Amino acid sequence: MDADKIAKLKITDNGQPSFAPRKRKALRIISAAAILGAVLALFFGRGSLSSAKPVRTAAAGLVYPSQVMTDFNASGYVVAQQKAAVASKGTGRIVYLGVQEGSRVKEGDVIARLDNDDLKAEKAQIDAQLGVSKADLVRAETETATSERNYKRLSELWEKKAVSQVDYENAMDRFFKAKAAVDSAKAAIRALEASSRRSAVLIEYTVIRAPFNGVVLTKDADVGEVVAPFGSATNAKAAVVTMADLSSLMVQADVAESFLNKVKLDQPCEIQLDAVPNTRFPGRVHMIVPTADRTRGTVMVKVRFDNLDSRILPEMSSKVAFLLRSLGEDERQPFLAVHRDALVSRNGGQGIFRAAGGKAEWIPIGDPKFMGDYLLLAAPVQSGDRIVLKPAPSLDPGDKVEISE
Repeated sequence: MDADKIAKLKITDNGQPSFAPRKRKALRIISAAAILGAVLALFFGRGSLSSAKPVRTAAAGLVYPSQVMTDFNASGYVVAQQKAAVASKGTGRIVYLGVQEGSRVKEGDVIARLDNDDLKAEKAQIDAQLGVSKADLVRAETETATSERNYKRLSELWEKKAVSQVDYENAMDRFFKAKAAVDSAKAAIRALEASSRRSAVLIEYTVIRAPFNGVVLTKDADVGEVVAPFGSATNAKAAVVTMADLSSLMVQADVAESFLNKVKLDQPCEIQLDAVPNTRFPGRVHMIVPTADRTRGTVMVKVRFDNLDSRILPEMSSKVAFLLRSLGEDERQPFLAVHRDALVSRNGGQGIFRAAGGKAEWIPIGDPKFMGDYLLLAAPVQSGDRIVLKPAPSLDPGDKVEISE
């Protein structure tokens, strides 16, 4: 054997291996487990790790008094009762366009002009011919006056047999021809005056004016484009602009036939626009259109606004609530509320549970007030807070909750 390896060998007095380090490690593990168990027992005892209770909630929100007084609802759209696609009665190229979308115009205002140089030249020619005809009339009237005097003189001489029959008949012929020339000149003048007026009307057709007070909704043509009546020409536009009288805006709602017996003229309504969700507009039934849509089983009901607002625009989608009675001025504002199913009793008092931070927070309500099926709320509740509906009798303040859909 190697002498160095033999030198390293040692002989101990104890022939058994030492287990002291392993025992100490085991004791440390047992102690840690005992401490952890005590902590867990403490947490479980306090409910910190208890399972969450499922609850059904609703958001506290603004409720309008009209929701309590609504008989039924219908949907529809805002429609202008006076609307027009403004077009030209003549054909031509647009050389001037004085409006754009949103422009407010009054009846008679010039919206656009078409190229009318040819019509103006034609009118100038007719007016010149009219001047010639008026000059011809003066000449014919002068000739008539002269021939009439000559005819009267020769008539007196003819009665005295002082002139020949030929001279007398020639004077009479010249007189009647002169009278006919006057009548012809007058007829020509009338014809040319009518032609001049027609030319003026055709020129006016090239000036497109607003038919009523309103607002331009769309611009359908632009400078340089050709417009024609009814768009009959190839690549020609029919309408220049589309405009509407915004003071004639109404909601056209589709009411189911089964609810038609509940609709009356001048019935109070409340209108809500999708574009303005936080505002309710009061209105009244204006008209029940006397025809039904058999494919949908509805009847159109027109509802007018009590007061129009600049935010109300044509073709906006809307909902109409048909009310049982008119609202007072103090019933126009919304109130914070939740369904009355949220109110419960705990320890001799009434209140509600608010789900916040995963726990049920108790909010006492000393004197509950209701509006129909809604419980009126106040601070500290805010709009959007999740309120527990029909909480279980076992739900206590501070319990963990899980919101179920």
